Amino acid sequence: MVSELQSVAWTLSGFGDEIDPDPAVQVAVLKALGASHIEVRSAWDTNVVDLDDDQLTALADQLARAGMAVSAVASPIGKVDVALDADLEVARLRRIIHVAQVLQTPNIRVFSFYRAPGIAVESIRDDVLTRMRLLADLAEKEGGVLLHENEKDIYGDTPERVLDLVESVGSPALRLAWDNANFVQVGVKPFTDGYAQLRPYLDYLQVKDAVAATGVVVPAGEGDGELVETLTALRDDGYVGFASLEPHLAIQHELGGFSGPATFGEAARAFAGLLAGLGVRTT
Repeated sequence: MVSELQSVAWTLSGFGDEIDPDPAVQVAVLKALGASHIEVRSAWDTNVVDLDDDQLTALADQLARAGMAVSAVASPIGKVDVALDADLEVARLRRIIHVAQVLQTPNIRVFSFYRAPGIAVESIRDDVLTRMRLLADLAEKEGGVLLHENEKDIYGDTPERVLDLVESVGSPALRLAWDNANFVQVGVKPFTDGYAQLRPYLDYLQVKDAVAATGVVVPAGEGDGELVETLTALRDDGYVGFASLEPHLAIQHELGGFSGPATFGEAARAFAGLLAGLGVRTT
């Protein structure tokens, strides 16, 4: 049994801009922590959707020279009010798909839209599904994979609505990025309440934890995110994908978060300790 567990390996990645705005620093820290991949959300304080062609080429060249592959493009697609024109997000996704192609990854993180204060979440369902279908259609056409993140306050922030979303859209280009901390922040016990129903669609793991009473993000295993239960189940049912560190330990805001090199390292070591106890290694 021990040898079987030791054969389980996941690919370690991390949100580079949680470390530093400079991709050179991002790569250096991630490599020092044993990561072979990077998740790209921004570079030089510029979000991926706003990188111009020269910046994009420079970033791709820099990553290639460092031997660092890209696990996913952490886009802001769908992190807008659902009342906005659907074509606006389709146009932004078209640009993000180009970014992902240049960075040589099919994976693009997306969200399922905010709503204005006082608007019932049930009332936006049809508009959300229409928009997600348009995004999935474009991804299918271009060979991309949209990874929906269960962000707080979007349509798909609870297991039931995430399941509704992915099954109603029904596209092979729409899969799930699982985030334990985000579930905690909306009052969900991630493993207990959501794992079994969402596992068939889970293709990507984002690593952070949170305290239920306060919503504060903490290193993996130090909160109420049922990380050990989740990681154990993933190990046992054959998960072999990415584990991407997104610590959010210093700053958290609408478009992401920041940790800094030292605190990012603390988060990485906490996660490594959990995996070591489970007999899972990273590459």
